Amino acid sequence: MTTQECTTATTDSVAAAPVRRRAYLHTAGSLAVVLTAGFLAHHHWPVLRSGAARLAVADQGWLLVGAAATLLTWACSALAQQGAVAEALPAGRLVAVQIAASAANHVLPAGVGAGAVNMRFLMRRGVPAARAATALGVKAAASALVRGVLIAVLALACPGVLQMPRIPPVGLTVPLAVAVVVALLLRTPLGPRCRGALAAVRADIRRVHTRPARAAALWGGSLAFALLHAVVLIAVTQAIALPLPPARVALLYLAASSAAALLPTPGGLGSLDAVLAIALTAAGAPTAAAASAVLGYRLLTVWLPLVPGLLVLGVLLRRRAL
Repeated sequence: MTTQECTTATTDSVAAAPVRRRAYLHTAGSLAVVLTAGFLAHHHWPVLRSGAARLAVADQGWLLVGAAATLLTWACSALAQQGAVAEALPAGRLVAVQIAASAANHVLPAGVGAGAVNMRFLMRRGVPAARAATALGVKAAASALVRGVLIAVLALACPGVLQMPRIPPVGLTVPLAVAVVVALLLRTPLGPRCRGALAAVRADIRRVHTRPARAAALWGGSLAFALLHAVVLIAVTQAIALPLPPARVALLYLAASSAAALLPTPGGLGSLDAVLAIALTAAGAPTAAAASAVLGYRLLTVWLPLVPGLLVLGVLLRRRAL
């Protein structure tokens, strides 16, 4: 072998090393996804088995309505995410990312999984990291505002269901402390940089809202997403003949899910279950029926889509879409 051939072979070997490394990383990521799905299914197998037994005698028509509403939540989440960025995103892949994000959200706490998946996807599509983070913040803010409006409207339609908690004076110290810290930070040498970052965020928000189609996608998708999750729980309560009006069930779900979001558990598992069961029971539902409703909601929105969602996540990782 000549010197030139040796040099060429060495160059090819060096160039192939990163490719092999990426292939190993993607394979390891896919394997981790499959193992995670198996572990979660094994760990929560009693819940899956008992929930399936309870729902086996429920009204299957209403359960199909709940399953259809669950599928539509992914499309609505994709619509809201598209509305939060000015760049056009591929619709099919964006929906697939939301399916994967929902699965990742049930593995990591406080929405970290879904946020990481969506941010990685936006950066892969050429959106800078700062603007991708802004887009996630805009989407989260729109979702919170929509939920607040829905809770206010439904509370007026169902008076007496929600009781406003009394906030002690000590509870006001946290937001006041945050406001003071922000004000002091803006006066430090980091102030100009912070103000520049805030100006960039405002510019991104204005850019989205100057395009009516994007603004409609953001707010319409956020509204439909919240309503469809409420429809899932309503469908389950109808399937098990829970004696509560649909509007009251929707109000209880929105209030309970908003409260559970303050607890950093993966996908709200545990926190949402407890808060929602307590809310349904306090509204007059029998304890066993309330537990069945929460279990059915979880089966439709978490456990049944979990393995397909993790598989989609693995495929997206392997194809380097994330």
